[in-house]
Amino acid sequence: MKLSVVIPAHNEVEVIEPTLRAVTAKLAEHEIDYEVVVVDDNSSDGTGAIVARVAADDPRVRCIRNTPPNGFGYAVRAGLEAFSGDAVAIMMADGSDDPGDLVLYYRVLEAGYDCAFGSRFMPGGAVYDYPPFKLFMNRIVNFGIRVLFRHGYNDTTNAFKAYRREVIEQIGPFISPHFNLTVELPLKAIVRGFSYAIVPTAWRNRTAGESKLALQEMGSRYLFIVLYVFLEHHLSRGDYRRPGAGAKPLRRRPATMATLPVSDGEPAVRSRA
Repeated sequence: MKLSVVIPAHNEVEVIEPTLRAVTAKLAEHEIDYEVVVVDDNSSDGTGAIVARVAADDPRVRCIRNTPPNGFGYAVRAGLEAFSGDAVAIMMADGSDDPGDLVLYYRVLEAGYDCAFGSRFMPGGAVYDYPPFKLFMNRIVNFGIRVLFRHGYNDTTNAFKAYRREVIEQIGPFISPHFNLTVELPLKAIVRGFSYAIVPTAWRNRTAGESKLALQEMGSRYLFIVLYVFLEHHLSRGDYRRPGAGAKPLRRRPATMATLPVSDGEPAVRSRA
């Protein structure tokens, strides 16, 4: 199974190279077939040139330019149109996501699940240097989503997730232009009947550059997408749910998640849609 890693990047010249080096080294260490697609979201600081330098050492790294309109959601959507793997993971450019968790996601998909979701807020997960106000808002928003969809997942808003190609093909078209895409993708996958596992992941606040997420701009956008998918789930009479959802067996019977290889030896927890 070839894993594509889509990394949207806007003015990340200070952090993009160590992020790419860490990702490619970890995937190569575990002998995972991969490509890394960096989507340069109209950067003005030379981010694309840094990616080109990394790509000169590793041809499995490539950079595409996202032309206007720009924004996180548009950049990720450009990457989802361009990736060539059997599965795709979405990862941040700022080094906040642990490359070792990519290996865990890969094992989850290998076990037959359609999606691999991480949680920073379950046993074995961790967050470091999370800005207190953002953390407070994160927990409120995720609690509301969890209550509304009753899916038992407490980190829906985290962008760092992985999906099989057929999931991406069947949950589009995507309409989120900004960070609300991080909610649209997993919620559509869940309500349309794809299987998923939830495993512990780690997150560390960036050490350089500036965050692109502006909380004051995102409230109504998150709410719109949450309600949009909620209404699809309850009013569409299953028109968008994949055929055979809930009855289709896994591609091969997985081991219990506790026996799958995981980063740092932490236990994993599994769940099904």
